[in-house]
Formats: sequence, C-alpha cells, structure tokens
Amino acid sequence: MTRRRQIYEGKAKILYEGPEPGTIIQHFKDDATAFNNEKKGTIEGKGVLNNRISEYIMGQLNGIGVPTHFIRRLNMREQLVRQVEIIPVEVIVRNIAAGSISKRLGIEEGTPLPRSIIEFCYKNDELGDPLVSEEHVTAFGWASPPELDEILQLSIRINDFLSGLFMGVGIKLVDFKLEFGRHWENDLLRILLADEISPDSCRLWDAKSGDKLDKDRFRRDMGGVTEAYQEVAKRLGLLKDIQDTPDNVVNIATGKNKDET
Repeated sequence: MTRRRQIYEGKAKILYEGPEPGTIIQHFKDDATAFNNEKKGTIEGKGVLNNRISEYIMGQLNGIGVPTHFIRRLNMREQLVRQVEIIPVEVIVRNIAAGSISKRLGIEEGTPLPRSIIEFCYKNDELGDPLVSEEHVTAFGWASPPELDEILQLSIRINDFLSGLFMGVGIKLVDFKLEFGRHWENDLLRILLADEISPDSCRLWDAKSGDKLDKDRFRRDMGGVTEAYQEVAKRLGLLKDIQDTPDNVVNIATGKNKDET
C-alpha cells in the first residue's frame, strides 16, 4: 500500500496529498484543544461526528451556490477537498453574546446582539489569534479589498442560511468561525469557504433549554461533550438510520461495530 504524504497537521485535522492534483484529503482527529492550545484532550468519536456534520453543511451550502472546498466524504473520518491557499484571517460571526465578546465588552452571555456582528482574527498561534480590523486585513495584504468584500458577503449569506437550518431543528446558532481560501481554476481566482463547520467551530445552544451542544462543554469542563455532538448530528438527521440507543450512537460516532465495543 502506498503511504500517503502528509502535508500538514493541525489541532483537529491532518491534511494529506490528494489523489489528483489540486485536491487534499482532510482527516478529522479526536484531539481537542482550547485557549490557544493551553488545554488539550481527546473527545471520543469527535472526528467522525465532525466529518459527517461538516460534510452535510458544506454540501447544503454548495447546493445554494456558496462556493466551498468540499468535494465529497471518503470514509468515516476523511473527506476530499479542493486545495486552497488559506487566507490568514478567521472570520467570526456573532448573533448572541458569548465567549470573548462577553468578556471584552461586559455583555451578559446569552444577550441577543442588536444585529449580527462580524469580527476578524489574525491566524497566528504564537500571538494568540489577535482581534484585528478590516484595515489591518487589507493594509497588511492578508486579503485585498475585493476579496474582503466577497468574504463579508459570503459570511452574511452563510449566517442567514445556517441560522435557519439550525433553528429548524431547535438549535440557536450563537456564533461561529469561518476560514476562506483562494482557489485557482485555470486563470480564474475564486474565494472558497474552507476548513469545517461543526460543533468545534460553532456555538450551538438548545433553543428551549439553552443547553450547550458544542465545544464549550470541553472548554468549561461541563462533561457530555460526545453526547452533545451526537445530538447535533441526530437533529440534522445524520443518525436517523441508527437505533436511538446509547450503544449504537457511540458505535456510529467512533466507527466501531457493535461486537468491537
């Protein structure tokens, strides 16, 4: 068997050279980190669940004309994506106050924002991914003004779609992180949504109870992290063919057969 060439390993994913030029295999790990890698751990089955959830959401976005890097899911933990040049800016879309914005501005967590707010962070682990302005993004050449305009338009469109998608299954989309990349098709340059959309990159709260169904359960030592991710997958209909028992849900999350547990 030919050994795949690893291109990059991050906190939650490993990237391998794809089968065709211009493609990458994205492998989802169970590793979990928080607070700029100060807290580390493992969430059993997280990689499988995030792969399935991100596959579903990216596919839905492709379907409404939002260009993404996603091509298809390959197996329980991997998907084939287009190779892009990642723009070193994280885009954070906020609908409800939570996390850092509550701490920075003294807004009580759970307060609906007057309107959706888009923030930018410079992707640099050594600096702690600092908050930056649109001026920083264009002045330092991380993205050109036209690219930034397109990123903003796509982010607003993604937020509108995802807010409706999640509310339809009883989940509030509190905030989420996006990454974008440049992709060349012959001489045509396109901006594509990249990375993933999953409970790792979104804050998701149950619309009735307010229960957290995302990575905050890991950040805040709340427990029940795998179960929360499973609940998101279940509500999106991704576990509908699995009997609703704890054993079977864990089996599909970890990729194990019943007789392997």
